Amino acid sequence: MKDALINLGWASLFTVVSAAIGLLLVLCASMAIPRVLDWLTPAIDEEKEIVRGNRAVAEYFGRLVAAAVIGVSIIIAAAIIGGVLFVTS
Repeated sequence: MKDALINLGWASLFTVVSAAIGLLLVLCASMAIPRVLDWLTPAIDEEKEIVRGNRAVAEYFGRLVAAAVIGVSIIIAAAIIGGVLFVTS
């Protein structure tokens, strides 16, 4: 019983630490992706086009950022699950 409680404590600690690191990574990715897009498309100013009402640019930009955030989130979720499974095995 004591070993089970120790493993549960470690799993909880790894989950909390992984979630905090994951949150920071998602925030950093959310800030970096628009900059990368600006770097890849120097002739187009996405912010001005969105303000002008260019719906195509807004949808493309939104989908690209959303896809990047979802991708990073999937990787972080796998890391959290892996940490929990490692401790409980």
